[in-house]
Amino acid sequence: MPSDAIRFGTDGWRGVIARDFTFGNVARVAQAIAYYLKGPERMELDAYRRWGIRPASLERGVLIGYDTRFMAREFAEQMAHILLHHKIPVYLSTGPVPTPALSYAVVHQKAALGLMITASHNPPQYLGVKIKTELGSAAPPEITQVVEKLIPERTPKLNVSTFSKSPSHPLDLKPLFLHQVSELIQRDVLLEAPLRVVIDAMYGSARGYIASLLNELKIPYVTVRHGDDPYFGGRSPEPVQANLTPLKAVLMAEKARHRDERFLVGLVTDGDGDRVAAMDEQGNYVDPHRCYALLFEHLWARGWRGKAVKSFALSDMATRIAERHSAPIDEVPVGFKFICEKLLTDDVLIGGEESGGIAIKNHIPERDGVLMALLLLEIVASQGKPLSQIVEELMNEIGHHYYERRDLNLEERMEVIQRLKAREPEVFAGRRVQRIEALDGIKLRFDDGWLLFRASGTEPLLRIYCEMDQPEKVTLLLDEAERFARGELELWMR
Repeated sequence: MPSDAIRFGTDGWRGVIARDFTFGNVARVAQAIAYYLKGPERMELDAYRRWGIRPASLERGVLIGYDTRFMAREFAEQMAHILLHHKIPVYLSTGPVPTPALSYAVVHQKAALGLMITASHNPPQYLGVKIKTELGSAAPPEITQVVEKLIPERTPKLNVSTFSKSPSHPLDLKPLFLHQVSELIQRDVLLEAPLRVVIDAMYGSARGYIASLLNELKIPYVTVRHGDDPYFGGRSPEPVQANLTPLKAVLMAEKARHRDERFLVGLVTDGDGDRVAAMDEQGNYVDPHRCYALLFEHLWARGWRGKAVKSFALSDMATRIAERHSAPIDEVPVGFKFICEKLLTDDVLIGGEESGGIAIKNHIPERDGVLMALLLLEIVASQGKPLSQIVEELMNEIGHHYYERRDLNLEERMEVIQRLKAREPEVFAGRRVQRIEALDGIKLRFDDGWLLFRASGTEPLLRIYCEMDQPEKVTLLLDEAERFARGELELWMR
C-alpha cells in the first residue's frame, strides 16, 4: 500500500510500521478524525437514526488506548496531540489496554469517540487504528468512509518534542472494565471452583486482566507470554492452533505437576484482547467455533434469549444450535462491524466470527476475549466436568464438525476469487457442489460440509476455510483448494 493510500478495512486501518504506519500518516488520520468530529457530516449520518441515539457531545472528549506493539504509546500520544490542537478533550490510557476495555470506557464515560492503536492479531511489524463509536461498537463503513475522504493530502505540521507533554487526561481503564466483567459472570459458580487455569496472553494487552479476576475468585492459575515482547515471540498474536505451542507445553507440565481433582483449562487471548480460544486438559485446541457453540448453549441454559448472529466463515454448529432451540439466526459478511450493526439494531443473544471475536447481550456491542474466557471457565465450573468431555457431549448432540483455515500469501488473491466467479465449479475434489454462496468470497457447499475462498481485507492473504464432518476430508479439500489457488490445477466440471 502506498504511504498516501490510507484505507479502512474490515476492522480499521492497518499498515507496516515505518512504511505505511508512520507518524506522518497517523497525523493525517488524526486530522481527518478531528474534521469528522467537528464537521457537519457527523450530524447527518443515518447510523444515529438506526441506533436511536444522538451524537455525543464533543465536550465528553475522545478516549485513546493502545496495545503492546512497538511504539504504540508514542503513536497514541501523537493522535492525542493532534486532537488537542483542535480543542477536542482527550483521555489517554495510562498503559496498554484490551480493545474491549477501551470500548466499554467510551460507553461509560459517554465519550464522543474511542480510538484504539492496535493491529490486533496481525504480525508484529503492523500497527493500526480502530475507531469506536459512542456505543462502543466498531465504526460502520459510513463513518470510516467519511474519515477517509477527510484525510488531508499533506502531513500536518508537527512538533514531535511536545507529544509526551500533551495535556491529555490520563485514565486507568482496567478497574472500570473488570468491574463490568465481574457483573456479567456468575461469581458464586466460579468462586473457589475446582479449576486450575493456564492463561496465555500472547504478549498482548489483555495480560493481567483474567488473572486479576481469578485472584478475586481464589482460582489457581499460571501465566504464559505475559511479559513485554513487541515482537510477540516471532509469531502473530492470533489464537490459532499453530501459535499455541507455549500454552500446550505449560498446560501439560501443570497436568503432570498437579495430580488433583481440579479441572485444568487453558485460555488464550489475542494481541488486543478481543478474541478468545481455549485448550482442554488433554492439550486439545478448542477453536473459536467450539467456543461460540459452548457459549451459545451456556447462555441459553442461563435463561438468556435472543437472536444468534454468525459471520460467513463461522461453523455450521451455530446453525444447528439455533435450530434446536428454535432461535433465529442471521449470517453476515466477515468483519465484526457487520455483527455490531445487528447488535445495535436487533435483540441479539450472541454474535461471533471464526477468528474468535464473540459478543453477547447485556454488554457492549464489541468482541471481548476477557469476558468470553471467564464464561468458558464458568461452563466447566457449572457442569463439573472436564472441558474435553463437555465438548464431546455437545458434538454428539449436534453432529461432529471439523474445521481448519489456511492463509496463503498471494498478491493475486483477488484473481483467484474472480476465477471462481467466472467459472463456478460443479464438482470440487470429487465432491458435487450443492450450491455456491457469495455473501463474502466464494463458498462451495457440499452434502457433508463447505469450503470458502476469501481475500483478506487487511493483509495480502487468500484465506481458505473448510468445515467437514471428518478431519481427513478437511485436509483433502484444503490441499486441493491450495493447488487451485496457486494455479496448479483447473476446476473440475461435471
